[in-house]
Amino acid sequence: MRIILYTGKGGVGKTSVAAATACKIANDGKRVLVVSTDQAHSLGDSFNMKLSNDPLEIVNNLYAMEIDSVLENENAWVNIKSYIEKLMTLKSDKSIETEELLVFPGFEELLALIKIKDIYDEGKYDVLIVDCAPTGETMSLLKFPDLFKWWMEKIFPIKRKGAKLVKPIVEATMKIPVPTDDTFNDIEKLYSKIDELHRLMLNKDTVSIRIVTTPEKIVVKEAKRSFAYLHLFDYNVDGIIINKIFPEESLRGYFEGWRNIQKESINDINDSFKGIPVFKLELMTDELRKYKTLQKVGEIIYGEVNPENVLFQDKIFTIEKREKGYNLAINMPFVDKRELSLSQKGDEITISIKNERRSFILPTKLQSKEIIDAKYTEGKLNIHFI
Repeated sequence: MRIILYTGKGGVGKTSVAAATACKIANDGKRVLVVSTDQAHSLGDSFNMKLSNDPLEIVNNLYAMEIDSVLENENAWVNIKSYIEKLMTLKSDKSIETEELLVFPGFEELLALIKIKDIYDEGKYDVLIVDCAPTGETMSLLKFPDLFKWWMEKIFPIKRKGAKLVKPIVEATMKIPVPTDDTFNDIEKLYSKIDELHRLMLNKDTVSIRIVTTPEKIVVKEAKRSFAYLHLFDYNVDGIIINKIFPEESLRGYFEGWRNIQKESINDINDSFKGIPVFKLELMTDELRKYKTLQKVGEIIYGEVNPENVLFQDKIFTIEKREKGYNLAINMPFVDKRELSLSQKGDEITISIKNERRSFILPTKLQSKEIIDAKYTEGKLNIHFI
C-alpha cells in the first residue's frame, strides 16, 4: 500500500487537492481510501457527503473517512485511559468534559497515526491518501513517533520496577494511584505499535509527503519552513502543488497587481525546489466540490503523471569518511542559520530549528566520536566528528 500525505498552511486547499488525487487514482482502477486527520474536518464537504469514522464508498474504488479522535480514544488503550481518568477525577466526578479532556494534547495526533497504521496493516486498499491538518499540527503528528520513541527508551526501562517499590508509599501519602501492570502492558503495546509506525513512516518507498501552497510570498515561506522541518525528521517530500493560481486573463484591472507577486512566487518555488516535481492548479470557475469536479481537477494537476508513484527521493542523511574523522551531512534547505542550534550528549545529538527540535541517536560509527565543528552552507548542515 502507498501512503501519500498532503500538508500545507491553512486555507491553501490541501483537502481539495488530496480528494482530487484520490479521485484520479481511483479512476485509474486502484482501490483508494482518503482520510482526514484534521479535527476541523472538511473532507465530507469536498465530496458533499456526510463522512464518519468508518470508510464510506464514494464511487467504485474510492472510499473516504474522517478520523474521530474521541471515538478512537474510546476504542483503544483502555487501561491507559482508565489510569489517566483516575488521576483527573480524584477530586471531582466524571463528566462529559472529562471524556473530552482525556484526549490530551498530542494524543489526537497519536490516535490519527495509529489509525493510519491499522489501515495499512489491514491491507484493504492500494493507496491511502491522508488529508493532514495545517502545517503546525501536521508537524506535531509527524514528529510524535520519534519523540515518543525517544521518551520511552529513556524513561520506560526503569519505571515499572520503580513503580512497584514506591506504590505503597505514594498511594498512602499522596493519595495518587500508581499504574498497574495492565497499564504498563498497554504502554508497552503502544510503544511497540509506535515503533512499527515510525519505521513505516520513514520507508521512502511507501510513504511520501506533498506540500500544497499558493503563489503568495508568505505561504511560500511557510512551505519552505515545512520542507526544512520534514527533512529534519527524515521524511521524504516528493511533490509541491501550487494551488489557486490566477489565470492570466483574470489579471487585469483590480487584480493586475497580483501579476508580479504571483510570477515571483512561482519562480521562487521552481528555483527553490529544483528536482522535486512542481504541479500547478489555476483557480477554477466553480468550487472544488463533488466527485466529478474533483476528478477533473485531479487530471488537471497531474496530467500524464501517475500520482500513485513515488515522484522523488532524496537522501537526507549522508556520512563521509574524511582524512580526520567523519562528516555527517544533513540536507535541510531554507534554514536561517541564526535559528539553528546543535548540541551533543554522549551518543546523542540534538538539532533545533527555531521552535522545532529533534534528538536522535548517532549512527554506530559516530557514537564514540565528538563534534569538532559544524557549518551550515548551501542548504546542508555539515557536522564534523573526530
